Amino acid sequence: MNLEQIHILNFKNISEKTLRFTKKINCFVGKNGQGKTNLLDAIYYLANGKSYFNPIAIQNIKHDEDFFVIEGAFNKTEKREQIVCSLKKGQKKVLKRNGKAYDKFSEHIGLIPLVMISPSDQDLISEGSETRRKFIDLVISQQNSLYLQQVIQYQKLISQRNALLKYFALNRVFDNDTLEVYNEQLSVLGKEIFEKRARFIEEFNPIFKKYHQQITNNNEEVEIKYESQLQEKPLIELFREALPKDRVLQYTSVGIHKDDLLFEINAHPIKKYGSQGQQKSLLIALKLAQFDFIKKQSGISPILLFDDIFDKLDSERVQQIVNMVNDETFGQLFITDTHEERTELIVKSTNLDYEIFRITS
Repeated sequence: MNLEQIHILNFKNISEKTLRFTKKINCFVGKNGQGKTNLLDAIYYLANGKSYFNPIAIQNIKHDEDFFVIEGAFNKTEKREQIVCSLKKGQKKVLKRNGKAYDKFSEHIGLIPLVMISPSDQDLISEGSETRRKFIDLVISQQNSLYLQQVIQYQKLISQRNALLKYFALNRVFDNDTLEVYNEQLSVLGKEIFEKRARFIEEFNPIFKKYHQQITNNNEEVEIKYESQLQEKPLIELFREALPKDRVLQYTSVGIHKDDLLFEINAHPIKKYGSQGQQKSLLIALKLAQFDFIKKQSGISPILLFDDIFDKLDSERVQQIVNMVNDETFGQLFITDTHEERTELIVKSTNLDYEIFRITS
């Protein structure tokens, strides 16, 4: 899998740009604020139909413009895939594959396997459980469209159950039979999602640990622990026990929408006990494991986007990462950095084809 060419119009700070890429390493270099990260985000947009950094689509239109267009030509197992994503103010976003618009964006997920590694991934450690659930759901969904539909349906049912609880409170009524219909549907879906998440973490943990050991030279022990209320009892029982609380709160307080991942280093929470370098190493290992997992599931090497590779990492850890990228495991790679000489020195050491793009706004 590789991106051959991209054309961008009015996306963030990019007025218009067309770039052709090499199959191996592509480097965007330049001062901060020139648009290097925005180029990576445009590539991410083509794979996922949304920004990695800003979920509010209209805010990705260049200031004082009315629309943006991103168009990319991909080579996937010797087949050309032309992807276009566009948005005009006041209209719905459009995502097209080979000239045909998708009815549902979820149908596109997984077609272009891709992994982004960015300093903003720190949110996976510092933010709440929703951020970590989105990560696990994205990884599983890229190779399991049924799982994605189940998550979407579960979220819709939770919203409807919450609306019903609010209706009960507002009108001072209660209908347990109607509530039970939602409870039963959510219990079936929740059980399947829970089991798939648990299986994923069981498969994912050894891959994650392997990459972390390579980055740190076996200096630290890490672990991902999956936390879910369904580990204690079935969801239908949790709903019934939490009913008095849910009626007061007017929303659903139990379920797989409360699941979380706990990242540990040397048997302690990394959020509390890990240094910046240790946290960055864990996050990179997490994303490289995501890459590995998707490749094993799909048989295709995802495109790897590496934003600011040198952020909060010492030279030894950067070298370890570059050594891994030099392995045949990896396919096309995109890197951003502020120092051209440093970047070129690193990529030259791989003996792979590379291209340096000097980015100015």
